[in-house]
Amino acid sequence: MPASHRAGASLNIRDRLIVALDVPTVEEARALAGALGESVGFYKIGYQLAYAGGLDFARELIGAGKKVFLDLKLHDIAHTVEEGVRSVTRIGATFLTIHAYPQTMRAALAGRADGALKLLAVTVLTSYDDADAAAAGYAKPVAALVAERAALARDLGIDGIVCAAWEAERVRGIVGPDRLVVTPGIRLPGAATDDQKRVVTPGAAIRAHVDHIVVGRPITAAADPRAAAITILDEITAALG
Repeated sequence: MPASHRAGASLNIRDRLIVALDVPTVEEARALAGALGESVGFYKIGYQLAYAGGLDFARELIGAGKKVFLDLKLHDIAHTVEEGVRSVTRIGATFLTIHAYPQTMRAALAGRADGALKLLAVTVLTSYDDADAAAAGYAKPVAALVAERAALARDLGIDGIVCAAWEAERVRGIVGPDRLVVTPGIRLPGAATDDQKRVVTPGAAIRAHVDHIVVGRPITAAADPRAAAITILDEITAALG
């Protein structure tokens, strides 16, 4: 399958990079976005920032013409998930994560209804390896869990999958060309892996038919975040040929 598979064929290079604003305050997030300027057009807001005013900041970014990925990993009783997703649709975010459990995915689809929000199912967290899965009570290895949950998401009509790039090619084969594959756990060659256990470089992720890569510390902790972002965008461009 070529890198220009159907789901990602119309994406511009800049939108393939999602910068994770994993910082404790809106002020820090705003400063980072200001430093990155027009080099970045897509941001992820997760728990840390969301619970510190990040949802209002998401609206601010969207108002400024940026795209926002709300990485909230919703998983609760069906009614709670459905109503939560219905509320998120009003923010104007592009992506929202949910856990890839059947009841949760069905509820999220009901809450999204015909809105533009795209739902991404989290298969297995990229900080998990087989030992972690076993410790959590799963009898299957990570790769088998990812494949099983990706197939469930496909069958239910979820828009895309979040998985480690190590599993991306297999996931693409399962979900086909019309669904998105989004990959965190990206590191530049030679960089520390921090708390991630299944990491790859930006170019390797794109060559594995990933649509969007999520990058945090390699950009946000860099001495020059804009230069780091441009380096990654250049590697994406090279990987696309």
